[in-house]
Amino acid sequence: MNLTLEEIQNFKGKYPRQIWSLFFSEMWERFCFYGMRGMLTYFMITELMMKEDESQLQYGATQAFVYAFTFVGGLFADKILGFRKSLFWGGMLMIVGSIILSIDPHQFFFLGIAFTVIGTGFFKPNISTMVGKLYKAGDTRTDAGFSLFYGGINLGALLGGYFCIAIGQGDLLSNYIPEDKRWNVAFSLAAIVMVISLVNFIFTQKKLGPIGLQPQKLNPDGSFSPIKKWKEYGVYALSLVFVPIIMTMVSKTDYTDYFMWTIGPLTLIYLFYEMTKVTSVERNKLLAALVFIIFSIIFWGIYEQSGGSLSIFAAKNLNRDLLGLNPNGVNNSGGAFFIIFLAIPIGLFWIWLNKLKLEPNTIIKFGLGFIFLGLGYYVIFATKFFANAQGVTSLNIFTLALLVITLGEMCLSPIGLSIMTKLSTEKLQGMMMGMWFLASAYGQYVAGIIGANMASAKESSSNLEKLITYTNGYKDLGLYALIAGLVLILISPLVKKLMQDVH
Repeated sequence: MNLTLEEIQNFKGKYPRQIWSLFFSEMWERFCFYGMRGMLTYFMITELMMKEDESQLQYGATQAFVYAFTFVGGLFADKILGFRKSLFWGGMLMIVGSIILSIDPHQFFFLGIAFTVIGTGFFKPNISTMVGKLYKAGDTRTDAGFSLFYGGINLGALLGGYFCIAIGQGDLLSNYIPEDKRWNVAFSLAAIVMVISLVNFIFTQKKLGPIGLQPQKLNPDGSFSPIKKWKEYGVYALSLVFVPIIMTMVSKTDYTDYFMWTIGPLTLIYLFYEMTKVTSVERNKLLAALVFIIFSIIFWGIYEQSGGSLSIFAAKNLNRDLLGLNPNGVNNSGGAFFIIFLAIPIGLFWIWLNKLKLEPNTIIKFGLGFIFLGLGYYVIFATKFFANAQGVTSLNIFTLALLVITLGEMCLSPIGLSIMTKLSTEKLQGMMMGMWFLASAYGQYVAGIIGANMASAKESSSNLEKLITYTNGYKDLGLYALIAGLVLILISPLVKKLMQDVH
């Protein structure tokens, strides 16, 4: 069934039928990603016997490279592989990584992680691009499509975020899984769902027409010829060469430091060089984009404690007063749960404010994101007042904090990619999108450093003393987030001026 692009885009009703297949592929991939994310820190501390501060740096490095490789994966998809082959190759690498971890997670931990890091980089940026291609430019149904797709992402995050860690810790299926095989099963679950995701995508391809196919080379006479096979195979070979490099850089975080201290300044120097070649109006827009990028690093550095220090806090300092649920599972999947239920009401709220001509502009929304983030961390700080003598406190109050933090994410996250495309010049679209993902990488890296600094309680400290150390650290993070939010709101007139006609 070879559909043309026009036939796909001229669909009747609210959604193109291809979106459901892409929804399920993305859902299972996010199950794998968030399942892995939830297990990393806890596994490193309890099974690999790492110190808490060391595990934070390892976690930050792993996540940083995931987002850095998203930029690389998007670049190769654009120029050589096309979205489909890039997605399939990324999925295969994720499956290999999960299988390696399922065989012996203790011995092959960093090897398995290296495969999943590179695989996610090839998979993640390309499926959402294909969703965008299902719509004509200016189709008013596009937002509804992305909202549905966003639901798929969070459904996968909710399921994977809870089930994998709960199986690993022995909260689920413990009667059926031998104790010494729990982690093997938890990691193999990530491999199984990725296989489902790829099989689903194989059947989806028949309905995608020309969307996501390999790009073709434009010849001088105006005709097109296929990309040379050696280039495609070269990408596959190069990504495999990176496996031992990523393995080394994640396991020895000093190398990650060198990488992060080099790549960021070089990218900024290149951006400033490109700024000299554009008009003053375009330069102002790029400067506004840079403000969003810098503040997003601060936001993700604070927000992304969920996979790091909050994973330790959940395991050691939270009870089960919320329906007997696993605290680590709640920490890892609670945000996705709230997004699923809040996405539509919040969208309608912004529409209602817009009708009243009261909807805040993008920069104010960014500022509000920080304020909710800060308030959420103050709620986590407040859990110390409900702790018992053993340093164990309420999962209910912690979950309330996740709700407030998620409100912050929903003010900021959905508009980030959109604002990058609006503020970029035509020639710098790819680079600015890459910088946005690189900012996420720096956010993850900063999150690891923050988490390591908070794990400052001595090994001999009591659980209550450790709780006090962590919650005081969260209070400081809450304060930094509130200050950043207020600064953003105060400078919003200046940034709005730089943004010109972009809202």
